[in-house]
Amino acid sequence: MKSARILVAGAVLSAAPLTACSGGGDVGPEQQVDASALVQVTPAGSTNVDPALPVVITAQHGGHLTDVTVVADGGRQVAGKLAADGASWRSTGPLAAGTHYTVKVQAADGDGTGRGGVQKGFTTLTAAATLTATLTPGDKAVYGVGEPITVALSHPVHDQAARQVVERGLSVRSTPSVTGSWYWVDDSTLHFRPKDYWPTHATVQASFDLGGAKVQDGLYGGAPAAVGFRTGDKMFALTDAGSDYMSVYRNGEKIRSIPITTGKPGFSTRNGIKVVLEQQQEVFMNSSTVGIAADSPNAYHLDVYWDTRVTWSGEYVHAAPWSEGSQGVSNVSHGCTGMSTGNAEWFYDNFRRGDIVQVVNSLGHQMEPFGNGFGDWNLAWSDWIKGSALGRTVTTQPATTDPANAPAAGAAASVASSVGYLRPRA
Repeated sequence: MKSARILVAGAVLSAAPLTACSGGGDVGPEQQVDASALVQVTPAGSTNVDPALPVVITAQHGGHLTDVTVVADGGRQVAGKLAADGASWRSTGPLAAGTHYTVKVQAADGDGTGRGGVQKGFTTLTAAATLTATLTPGDKAVYGVGEPITVALSHPVHDQAARQVVERGLSVRSTPSVTGSWYWVDDSTLHFRPKDYWPTHATVQASFDLGGAKVQDGLYGGAPAAVGFRTGDKMFALTDAGSDYMSVYRNGEKIRSIPITTGKPGFSTRNGIKVVLEQQQEVFMNSSTVGIAADSPNAYHLDVYWDTRVTWSGEYVHAAPWSEGSQGVSNVSHGCTGMSTGNAEWFYDNFRRGDIVQVVNSLGHQMEPFGNGFGDWNLAWSDWIKGSALGRTVTTQPATTDPANAPAAGAAASVASSVGYLRPRA
């Protein structure tokens, strides 16, 4: 942190003299005055200034302010408002902790014949902790229309007022525009989803930038972050565990009907809407990882191909050549959706992360909204809005740049290349 200093304390900044003519005679040049006598700047100190306090500048002795700027060393200008009578200015934007600011003021005396300027520097105290965020998806790839935006905070935020500060520092842009809302999954996690699915072939951007604002005692906004991605076609798979067929739709048009098998009694597949999480061409599946003992008649240890994951607990859409005789007939799996190798490879090639798989007519329980993948779409919209600390919807402004080339504007690029999933290809 830079040492605190007054850059030009009470200095007079000269202005070009003004002259005027009239039918009578000459009027003398405008008089330069000592602006330090005309202006009071708060905070008065130069070090360890509380960033939660506003900057207030007041004209003295009947004078008025003509120009005010408060700028951090990094170039970020603090927003503020000048009173209608010009007698005072007050910051409306937050100050960041551990930051040096320069205040520049131009003022005039009461009768308007004298002008001058004053410049002052001060440094805010260093925060005990700063709040940063990891946003996903962060690889600027193409995703399905069901992909939510997620935010993982570096520190838990429980207090409702503090959560509101965080939520105000989050921004979502998209082209086309959508109506959506944030949902606090827990003290450290937020999700954003539209009321309906994202539009096809949309550009989506999300950013986190608190401008250093105080979140709660000892915790201030840290480095900003931004991500961007695009959506592709709307790929939707309707898995009917009653008929043992999957209907696949692209942009609302049915393009394929696939015989399948889902979970047998005791292992019934979850009902509800799921979102593709990742894909792998080959996965070694070991039943002991899902609580099935090695000596159980239901145990399995085998390589499985063309795997599209929809829950973190191990539910996939995958090739199941061993059960082709039951596909389209009965449910014999341990909870996954099995199909022929050819159909599984086709599914793998046509679906990507963020695409939608919905299961109906199963004896299984409902898909969890959170914690086992993205079950966000199983919450009614009215319930989703209740998860916002601000209790409001967001109508997105147009995206500012192509995320294939740059992250969202308005926040520094802090995008981890490891965040986000690029689908492996055959």
